[in-house]
Amino acid sequence: MADPEDPECGEELFNPVLAMGMQYSCILVLSHFLQILLKPLGQAAPIVQILAGFMLGPSGLSLIPEVKSYFLRNFVADYYEFMAVLFRIIIMFLIGLEMDFPYFLRKLRQVGIIACGSSLMCTFFAAAITSFVYQETTSHGSAFMMGLMITIILASTASPVVIRLAADLKFATSDIGRMAISSALINDAYGVVLLFAISKTRQHYSYATWVFLGFLYLFTVGLVVVVNKYVANWMNRRNRNQKYLKNAEMFGLLAILYIVAMSLELMGFSSLIFSFLIGSMFPRGGKAARTLLIKLTYPVHNFILPIYFGYLGFKANVAYIDSIRNFCVVFFIMLLSFGGKIVGTLAACYHLKIPYYEGVLMAFLMNLKGHVDLLALTIGSTNKIILSDTFYGLMVSAVVINSLVWGPIIAFMVRREHDIIGYRQIYFETQAPECELRLLACVHGPRPVATMVGLIAASRGPESVPLTPYLMHLVELPGKSNTTLMYNQKEEDEVSDDDDYGGNEVVEINDAVDIFTAETGVMVHQMKAVSPLSSMYKDVCDHAEDIRASVILLPFHKHQRIDGKLETSKDGIRTTNQKVLRFAPCAVAILVDRGLTAGSLNITNTDSLQHIATLFFGGPDDREALGFSKRLGMHNHINLTVIRFLSASAKEQNVGVDIAHKEENVLMAISDRETETEADNEVLSEFYHRYVTSGQVGYVEKHVENGSETASALRDMADMYSLIVVGKEGRGYSPLITGISDWEECPELGKVGDFLASAEFDFCGSVLVMQQHRPTKHEDDD
Repeated sequence: MADPEDPECGEELFNPVLAMGMQYSCILVLSHFLQILLKPLGQAAPIVQILAGFMLGPSGLSLIPEVKSYFLRNFVADYYEFMAVLFRIIIMFLIGLEMDFPYFLRKLRQVGIIACGSSLMCTFFAAAITSFVYQETTSHGSAFMMGLMITIILASTASPVVIRLAADLKFATSDIGRMAISSALINDAYGVVLLFAISKTRQHYSYATWVFLGFLYLFTVGLVVVVNKYVANWMNRRNRNQKYLKNAEMFGLLAILYIVAMSLELMGFSSLIFSFLIGSMFPRGGKAARTLLIKLTYPVHNFILPIYFGYLGFKANVAYIDSIRNFCVVFFIMLLSFGGKIVGTLAACYHLKIPYYEGVLMAFLMNLKGHVDLLALTIGSTNKIILSDTFYGLMVSAVVINSLVWGPIIAFMVRREHDIIGYRQIYFETQAPECELRLLACVHGPRPVATMVGLIAASRGPESVPLTPYLMHLVELPGKSNTTLMYNQKEEDEVSDDDDYGGNEVVEINDAVDIFTAETGVMVHQMKAVSPLSSMYKDVCDHAEDIRASVILLPFHKHQRIDGKLETSKDGIRTTNQKVLRFAPCAVAILVDRGLTAGSLNITNTDSLQHIATLFFGGPDDREALGFSKRLGMHNHINLTVIRFLSASAKEQNVGVDIAHKEENVLMAISDRETETEADNEVLSEFYHRYVTSGQVGYVEKHVENGSETASALRDMADMYSLIVVGKEGRGYSPLITGISDWEECPELGKVGDFLASAEFDFCGSVLVMQQHRPTKHEDDD
């Protein structure tokens, strides 16, 4: 420690600030460089960032005397720990803000069993090894307190590392990814409870004081939640016509968080759980939450987390592993941590009947370290609970090496099991309507948003069915505008180019989504894709795969004018729809919004009963439309009718066979058609016995001879329904739809969908055209 009377003390006090900024810059540069090198090998960003800090710290470049003399100065640790506290607060707040809390509540029993299984087993192992570690590290102080610290090290899971690693490896939205994240958060909570015991025991508080402080903690959390609710709602009303909150207002919300969190830290509490709870209970669906998400996501993910993970690696010093004795301590700590997670997690997964390979991956994810455990070591060292630098150095090294070892192994397992863990499309025709529905609705402007959110609400079915909707605003990337004006010569509204990226439309879209969320309680996750129309389909398909969507909802490229006619919005939209239909990783539905049903589809109005029809001609797309309609029919305020079109003559069943083909081709065509007929009958039979006989859905059969009679039958029902659902393609060249229209204007809608959307069909309702997922080779995209 520097002498205050030393004339160089002032420079010594200033240098850590400069050194900290330089170190953070070096961590960022080195981590981005390593990510460029290691990302092609499948390594996730958190592991690369921990490695960057490890290479820069005492175990790497800081072995060079010049680097060590600059980075590792006196007083620098206090600056680093203070910044780590600030980083932890904002990281946990953002994790809570992004948390899928409804999923957490639905799966609380399962994730609780997994977290408890792994934590309890590690607790037993910690009790067994504490005496050995205490002796081998020649520590002084309470062996019981060391046991608590070792328990935290073995049992804890670094939830920020798990979350970012799962996101980088693209399985964060899968069931195993969400379950691992939720279990990691519970493990963190277990570690924080033990931290409370460590910090409070040092101050010799009585039991009554413990109870009082516990109630004070809960009261503080509840108070801040209520204050945030009223402040956020007031700010939402105050900025009714704005896209986002002002920066000063956002800083005010963050100031509430930091003031209370730092007050808890000064009282001896950890602010980890507090920050997470405040984020997870922050009012959703308004400008306040939307602003915080947008403004915090980029800096936290691209600057704060890399520095935080890098600082984790920077703290490791393998110089303490200088003997067989110390090596054995690190080895046994890592071995028992892994063993406890494997045994406890696999036992819990066996009890929950989770597949073995998922249980193993879950155990590996639960073994990632570097969050609460390092905080426990810091508290123990600062409060002088364990008077041993060797224990501190060995435990930090074990934590860092553990993550550096198991992180790449997890990445390898995810790549190897990609076919199992990766995105798997489940067809609606085989999916139970009680399963979670994840859908991606796309809009190019505010016009179809009302109908889109109404369709989202209708597709949920009963309120007990989980629904995870995403709304993507597709914005065309404008070309460069040529101007001779200088920046200071432009008008005020010309200075910002935000309007070129959908700025004027965002307010209307946000308002529609906020109203929907307020009425239904369903949180709609919003995102924006800005790209040229020629490549916009890639953004749609990539996001659908990332969120593991079951269906993509696209708006039709035409909109309805005041006189009722459809008018082309933009030609590029049609091309985008066609490419999404070709390359989508899931089912696709195109919504022809005629405008008049924008309000009627908003089934949040409990006084209305909407009539919807599903047309069934046969084939995979019609079966997909029927499967999607199950959800519509289960809604309390929707009257669904399935209309099946059948040939009036049995002879017409063979019309689709081309007699000019060879005999084997004819037999193959007949065989394929019979297979499709069997699949249609099987699906309809199951649907009929489950939904029609119970009275939930109506069923009608119409017998027609040809396309003309089909068109006539469709015209007769035009005024009866507010929405018609139909598959894109029928079963081959069916005579029931052949010649249904004089010409086919929009092939992407199929023959029936094109007729329903055409001007010759006098229909004031909307049309939803479904296409079942069709596997395709991505090489065609290149």
